Amino acid sequence: MKKSIVFTGGGSGGHSVVAFALIDYFRSQGVSEISYIGSYSGIEKEMADRNEVKYYCISTGKLRRYFSIENFVDIFKFLFGIIQSFYLFITKLRSYDIVFSTGGFVSVPAAIAGRVLGKKVYLHEQTSRLGLANKIISMFAHKVFVSFESTKALVKKECIVSGLPIRSSLTDITDSINTPKPLLFVTGGGNGSQLINTLIDSYKEELLEKFVIYHQVGKKFLNEYSDSENYRVFGFINEELPAILNSASLIISRAGAGTVCEMMYLGKKTIFIPLKIAQRNEQYHNAMAAYKNGHALVVSEDELGCINFMDKIEEALKLNEVSRKSKNDACEIIYDEILS
Repeated sequence: MKKSIVFTGGGSGGHSVVAFALIDYFRSQGVSEISYIGSYSGIEKEMADRNEVKYYCISTGKLRRYFSIENFVDIFKFLFGIIQSFYLFITKLRSYDIVFSTGGFVSVPAAIAGRVLGKKVYLHEQTSRLGLANKIISMFAHKVFVSFESTKALVKKECIVSGLPIRSSLTDITDSINTPKPLLFVTGGGNGSQLINTLIDSYKEELLEKFVIYHQVGKKFLNEYSDSENYRVFGFINEELPAILNSASLIISRAGAGTVCEMMYLGKKTIFIPLKIAQRNEQYHNAMAAYKNGHALVVSEDELGCINFMDKIEEALKLNEVSRKSKNDACEIIYDEILS
């Protein structure tokens, strides 16, 4: 059977990381014809270049649920993206018969064009709730894969709970960090979180009595903090992240879908602080999936002003130890469903 697949997705790191986790796995299974449709300047383009994946740019616009003058401009970008996608599938990507979307508005034109031209279209939804772009794509998809069991009821198509594809840098961790005390890793995501930064700063002395702290504060906040012997500060962590996660005794984090699923995969004791303004309160629902798994606590932003956070630290340290999963089940499930 010929194995050729076009990936599409972007607009955030979550969409792109999942796509390239799958690409890495598919290549390991002998899939050689892989291309990518994405935006002109998104993170997905940078990742495609780094991973030597053929990349094709299309115009993209955001479809907003509220009135904005930008909607009038973006609708034309969106329509032009559909035209570009048709052109790519008729010319340069004519031999490709599978389109796999990992979500985001840039993937909507490719999914629509692919389905109209008779290609098999698949979608992976990372979060616990479908966003507008993925609701549209799901109407054109033959199958939808989801990370969480609770999402299945929201999908009006054949739906498979695959879990979240995990990047190989986390599935094959061998490096670790030696510290004189247990390692606490704190992150507010790639851009940092002022709320979490302030929280850690207010409990810093008490925390340092128990831990060595590695704190990803975000690039824009980096100048506000300084390193000390047991308090390491980072703007953004890339290559060191697997070793840090492998070594951490406790993690404090936001609750994006990728982060939650990676912590569940690694079995790490985690305190999730969901972003309150996240769309459809999706971070809270993501975090609750880990909570039900038995190795995470969920603390809302509103709770932070009413509790002694050190009590939550002590509670989290008593959570059950969970062994890291032995294989990347999500990648295998998806591969078997669409290519085996």
